[in-house]
Order: sequence, then structure tokens, then C-alpha cells
Amino acid sequence: MAMPELVAQAMALSVHYLKGFGMERLICFGSSFRPFTANTEMSLSANALQQLEVLKNNSDGSIEGSLFQTMNNTCTAFGSRLFRHWLTHPLCDRNLICARHDAISEISESMGSRQDSVSIRQDEGDGCCAASARSDLSTILSSVLTMLGRSLDSQRGITRIFHCKATAKEFVGVIQAVLTAGKELRKLVLEDTDNVSSQHRTVHSSLLRRLISTASSSAVLANAVKLLSCLDKDAADQGDMINLFISSVDQFPEVAEGHVTVQMAKQKLDLLIVEYRKQLGMRSLEYKTVSGTAYLIELPVDRRVPSNWMKVNSTKKTIRYHTPEVLKNLDNLLLAKEELAVICRKTWHKFLMDFGKYYAQFQASVESLAALDCLYSLATLAKQNNYVQPNFVPENEASQIHIKDGRHPVLESLLGDNFVPNDTDLHADGQYCQIVTGPNMGGKSCYIRQVALITIMAQVGSFVPASSAILHVVDGIYTRMGASDSIQQGTSTFYEEMNEASNILQNCSSRSLVIIDELGRGTSTHDGVAIAYATLHYLLKNKKCIVIFVTHYPKILDIQSEFEGSVGAYHVSYLSTRKLLQISDEKMGISTETEDLGEITFLYKLVAGASDRSFGLNVALLAQLPLRCIKRASVMAAKLQEEMSKRDENKLLRLMDEPSRDGPWESSPEVGLLCAEPHQGLMEACRRILRDMRSAQSNNDVTNTLSCLKSAQEIASKMIKG
Repeated sequence: MAMPELVAQAMALSVHYLKGFGMERLICFGSSFRPFTANTEMSLSANALQQLEVLKNNSDGSIEGSLFQTMNNTCTAFGSRLFRHWLTHPLCDRNLICARHDAISEISESMGSRQDSVSIRQDEGDGCCAASARSDLSTILSSVLTMLGRSLDSQRGITRIFHCKATAKEFVGVIQAVLTAGKELRKLVLEDTDNVSSQHRTVHSSLLRRLISTASSSAVLANAVKLLSCLDKDAADQGDMINLFISSVDQFPEVAEGHVTVQMAKQKLDLLIVEYRKQLGMRSLEYKTVSGTAYLIELPVDRRVPSNWMKVNSTKKTIRYHTPEVLKNLDNLLLAKEELAVICRKTWHKFLMDFGKYYAQFQASVESLAALDCLYSLATLAKQNNYVQPNFVPENEASQIHIKDGRHPVLESLLGDNFVPNDTDLHADGQYCQIVTGPNMGGKSCYIRQVALITIMAQVGSFVPASSAILHVVDGIYTRMGASDSIQQGTSTFYEEMNEASNILQNCSSRSLVIIDELGRGTSTHDGVAIAYATLHYLLKNKKCIVIFVTHYPKILDIQSEFEGSVGAYHVSYLSTRKLLQISDEKMGISTETEDLGEITFLYKLVAGASDRSFGLNVALLAQLPLRCIKRASVMAAKLQEEMSKRDENKLLRLMDEPSRDGPWESSPEVGLLCAEPHQGLMEACRRILRDMRSAQSNNDVTNTLSCLKSAQEIASKMIKG
């Protein structure tokens, strides 16, 4: 493999290190290497995985409530590992995504016809054969994956065999599972020849055909049969290495020779017992084995024996002996067995080493089985939840996301029909940014996560929770939501927030999806608004990527005037009812009065327009803050609101009382509303209208009041006409 010199040096050091563990052979296989990043895959950052709860939830760190748990229906351990990789590395190649969609669609259709498979087989005709074949696809895949799920982990088993760490039982179990799976899958494989029309093929999806062909290749099945024919299955199950190999002169000759030596030693011992029967006149004399001691000669207590016979143990009626000849031949037998055991261990190690030439084939077969498991899992998910197949527009079209009745996949699994769906319409040539406002706990974060998760699911190859989805392949999904700090590194919550925002601005492109939730809340209001505004402005002007921006800062909505038609204001809808709260605070100078907290009912529906309130006090009430604390907060809110109103009123009065820069309005009646300087005429007109309205309000003379109102009306008419 062509690698840079520095990589080759690192490889050499890795080989040297792995030799200490006997694992250096792994680096010899090119199939063991793959690029860390590839153009065909998107690598989701750890930040995005954590904030979107892809692999685990943010409450206790378990997989409960994660996207992985919701989508994972795999039957095998190696399939589950591959599915995890698929979720964290969505595809960026439209053709590869569509290939997965086609495969899932075909499996899902075969699931639908499975119930009718019995009646289908009883019918006749070519149409019946094709329908039966489609039914067999789901049935055979299900049986194969269920069998593999009950067997040993084939992928790890293949690796343990390659590294010579597997036991005989593991070897037989893994190879037998691959062989059985391959034989079953071969029922689905048809030769892709001109004589076989497409309507009669068992499998139509090119991806499924390739995976099934790889998993059931003739070479893998032939090698599996060859390897299993060398071993005794019963001996492997019992861990009997001595009798494990089916040896012959042509196959394992050293083992065969060792067995012959052991057999000869046993025959010599058997000949000795014949002599002892003649010598003692006991035709029924046999060797005894007591407490692990074999080849004992058991005689009555009163029976006389040669003096060189060695007494081993005795009972009240019998004595057991070992003769010198027996001891000598017994030593020879034990030596022969030990030599045979050494030969078997060496042969087993060599047998596992020789498996290396088949490793790549078996590994490819198991990887194909894992991919089939993932596809079957996604088909099951789509079938059970009525998901739809997303459509991806061609690469040369503008970035866009059009989701109708989109649903959060995790929450929908918990809430069922109670979940409120939402639409999303974003297009790079039109409105490509949504600014979402609304009350706390109204569903803003749920909505933006929903869009991101549906995008991830679609590019993984899965069907999605919506009634329809038209998408463009994105090259990255970037998120900024939640609050966290790192005390060990001395970084504050706001620093982490800015760090995440910086990473987004540096790495996203015009083909990216950016999700930002409440940027700037970790610092003062003015700084937070400024940073949030500037960040969104940079994304819209410099990156021009699809953005969903959640905020509680109404000032951010001013950006619509600069990017007219590209930015839309939305809010999560709600119903508000009145709830009067008695408050009073003498120290603060506010008399006893009632304050409307505005008890709300969330509708969780995204609608056009901005929300003017966030209902923070309602959340405090829901969180059961002490009532006195909430009352104090209401007082402060009322006081701040009053101060803001007075400040705005004073500004308005100052504006009305300011003389015109070019003199009074009356001094230049011929001047139009649009002057030489931009907006100057408009400012003068507004100032005059406000002045006339104030005069009309304060004047007690009806005639003068009507005159002022008429003057204000004429100026307003001129403004409208331009």
C-alpha cells in the first residue's frame, strides 16, 4: 500500500510492538485498513453525538432513550456493532444511500407478503413463483440472522481464530455458523445471466445480491467444509485435544503416528494381563482403576504374590498391586500420551496459523452478514413504525430540506399517536434559515433535534418518521445546544459554548446543516445578543448553509431585514389563559395589585411568526419554586417592564421635540418625503405625525384637534404614496 514515509515508520513500530503479543500478522492484510475519513461518509463529531443523544441519553448516560436503541433491531452482536458505525458515520454518497433504501424497501415488501406465503405456494404460475421468492427473502434472512444471534459472535470468533486464541469448540461453532448461513442464503442467489429475466430473480436489489453472494460464496463454503472435515465435533465440544483431529497418513501424519505409539503401549499392557492370568490361574483377572490410578491388579488378601510386586492400596478383603513390568510399560504409555498431546497442541497451532490464508474470505463473509443484519433491522423498523422512504434530489440541485409531518423518532416511540408532527421547508434558493422562538418547554429543542435526527436517519439509509421527505445530501451536521463546562480544564460554560460555535463556523460549508439552540445565554444580555446576531449573520452571509436558530432574544429577528426572503420567523404555538397572582412589595415601592402570569397550554406546533414572550415565570412555577420567590420575580418583572416603557416613552418625546436638521417641516412644503439623504424625509415625516398626534391629544379645542389630525393624515397619505 502506498503510504507516506512517516506512516510507514509508525507501521514498523506497530509491527515491532505487536510481535510481543503474536498479533503482527494482522497488519499484513490490506483489508484490515480503511481511511479514518472518507468522502463517502460523514463523521459526526462527539459534540453532535452527545447533544443529539445518538448513542446514549444525556440524563444517565445509558442507551435508554437514544436513537441507537430506538433504531437497533439487529439480531447479532457483530451486526449491532456495524449498525453503531452506520449511525455515527452517515453516508454522503447519494448512490450508496439509494442502494440501501432499495434494499430496505425490498426486504420490507417481502415482510408484508410473508403471511400469505403458504397460500402463495399452493397457487400456480410464474407470478406465484416471483411472489413466493419475495416472501422467501424475508423468511430466510430472518432464520439465518436468528441462528447467528444464538451462535457465538462470528466476527470476534474469526479474529480469535486468526490470532490463534480460539478453542476447538469456538472454531467449530463459528465455522459451522458461517457454513449454515451460507447454505441457507444460497437459496436466494440466482445466476445473473441473460436467460434469467429480472422478474424471476429472487433478489432484485443490487446491494442485497452483492451481500448475499459474498456471504454465501462457493470459496467460503468449500473452505468451511474442508476445515470442519479435519476435526471431530464431539471431541471439540468436550475439549479433547487428543482425539480432535481426524488423522491419516495424508492428513496430520504426526498425529496419526502419535496415536499408533499410544496404541502399541496399550497393547503391551494388555498382553501382560494375559500372562498374569496364566501365572495366577485366574481367567477373569482384569486391570482395575481406582482413584485415578490405572492398571492395578486386584487380588485377595491371602493370595501370595512375587516379592517384587509393589502394593499400591488395599481393603479388608483385597490388595492392589503394580508389577515392575506394568510400571515400565505404564511409564511408556504416559510418555507416549504426553508426546501425543504436545504433537496435538503443535498441530492445532499450525492448523490455526494456516487459517490465515482463509481469513480475508471469512471476514468478508461475516461483514456481509453484518450488513444484512443492519438492513433487515432497518426494514423491521420501517415496517413496524410506518416510516416512509426519503427522496434525495440530485447533487447538482440546491441544498434543501422538505419534511412533511416529521416526528421525533425517539419521542414518538414513547408517546405514540400523542406526538405532534411538524413540517420543515428550507431551500438554499429561498428561505434557508429558520429563527424559532416561543415559550420555555414548548418544544423548540425537540423540533430542531427532530430535523437533525431525520437527516441522519435518511443518510444512514433508513426510512424516516414522516409522511414525506425530500432532502439533499448534507456533508455535515453541526449542533450547538445545551450547557456544560470542564472544571478540570478550567473552561467555563460560556467558553465551551463559544468553542462549539467556533468549531461550527470554521468547519461547516454551504452543504451543511447547522442547528443552534440559545447561543449567547452564558453571558450578559447585551454580549449574548451581539454574539448570537453576529454568528447567525456570518452563517447566512459567508457560509449560506441551512440553519435552524432557536433564541429567546427578539432582537435577533432584526436580521430578517438584511436577508429578506432568506430568513423566516417561527414559534411553537400555545394557548394562554389568565391566572391572577396577588403581589405586593412596599420596599420596592409597588403597591398591592394583581399580576397575570399567563398560564399556558403547549400545542407543540411550529407556526409562522415570532413569539413575544418566553413565560419563564410559568416554568419557575412548574418547577415548584417557593411562591414568595415567584411573587418577588413578578414584582421585578413588572418594575422592569414599567421602566422600559417609560424609557421608550421618553425617547419618543425627545424625538418629537427635536427640530428638523434642515429646519421646520413647514418651511419646506415643496420637499418630498424622500430627500437627498437616505431616510431623512421618512424621519421628518414620522416626527411631524407624532407631533400632530400629541397636539391633538393635549388640545381641548375641538377645531384645533381636528386640524392636527387632518395634518397627520395628509402626511401619512404622502408617506404611503411615496
